[in-house]
Amino acid sequence: MGKKKVKKVESYTTVLTKNEYETELARLQRELVRMQEWVIREGLRVMVIFEGRDTAGKGGTIKRIVERLNARYARVVALGTPSDKEKSQWYFQRYVAQLPAEGEIVLFDRSWYNRAGVEKVMGFCTDEQYDEFFRTCPDIERALVRDGIILIKYWLSLSDDEQEKRFTSRMNNPTKRWKLSPMDLEARARWVDYAEAKDYMFERTDIPEAPWHVVDADNKKAARLNVISHLLSLVPYATIEHPEIDLPPRQKRPYSRPPLDSQSWIPKAFALK
Repeated sequence: MGKKKVKKVESYTTVLTKNEYETELARLQRELVRMQEWVIREGLRVMVIFEGRDTAGKGGTIKRIVERLNARYARVVALGTPSDKEKSQWYFQRYVAQLPAEGEIVLFDRSWYNRAGVEKVMGFCTDEQYDEFFRTCPDIERALVRDGIILIKYWLSLSDDEQEKRFTSRMNNPTKRWKLSPMDLEARARWVDYAEAKDYMFERTDIPEAPWHVVDADNKKAARLNVISHLLSLVPYATIEHPEIDLPPRQKRPYSRPPLDSQSWIPKAFALK
């Protein structure tokens, strides 16, 4: 295979304060709503894959993307360990079942690239299965794009020092400790194995029809803004003009509420000033 030209990464041009970050995030989320409205109206199918090391911020980025979207037309797919039945199926089968229909945006928090990473490093697949994945995956992705699916792939890149900080943070935070699994700890121990697997994965699957987009994820908040901004640039959309909404008058017919003590109210443990 010939050597690819390395694209030069542009320097950051805007440094935001915390308040400016919140303002920009809100603006980008409004754009995502506009984009989704166009996707729904035009019947587009959008599939976004998020991959990266543990603690890279995939879940947090996805959360900010779907936060303001219409949940009927935006889904997050985060498949767990395959069942015995699923293990006996064609490898891509359970992922293909999650592909977007018309008007849908589907975001994969990890995907079929599990085979190229964790399954290879941890020995969960055979060498034959691993090789077959790389023979099949690019053809599947080309077929999806030919069929009209907008396929976008992100790799959230994390330095080893930053990953160490985030592992430590999770260990010491009861609300995040559940995110640390034995598999995550083993992945940390095999840092170089995962790096080499990722490099080979890029070599085999960074295709023109569905290229990998690498995200500097050392700063979570900046990564979220950069991903959303980039995603908006890859999905063609236009603003849909909505007619003004006139609230209909409320009924004038008298109504008496039932006595308060006839219903089971939850305790008022909190109140705001």
